[in-house]
Amino acid sequence: MDAERIVEMFAAFGPVVPRRMFSGFGVFADGTMFALVARGTLYLKADRETVAAFETEGQGPFTYAAKGVPGGKRALMSYWRAPDRLYDDPDELAAWARDALAAAHRSPRKRPKRKR
Repeated sequence: MDAERIVEMFAAFGPVVPRRMFSGFGVFADGTMFALVARGTLYLKADRETVAAFETEGQGPFTYAAKGVPGGKRALMSYWRAPDRLYDDPDELAAWARDALAAAHRSPRKRPKRKR
């Protein structure tokens, strides 16, 4: 999935800016990252208010192998796999994207570390 396809997918939601990240893209609206595309799969930001919708759909969180995670376990992120049907339903994707953006706004902001 390329940047142009991402912008097309979210057209019913509104303007988005895909930014290259590692092997995929972060998807931003109004400067806030609310979605992630990794290995061609779309993940949307989730929190305690929205994760049940993903669980109901049988979807799981984005995970990755991270340095420093003991026992070879995978690190979890608060981005959950979007149901496949959203790829072909722009209006429903827009509704899920609005929920993801709201979850991103509710998420505590990480502050940059100060240099001493």
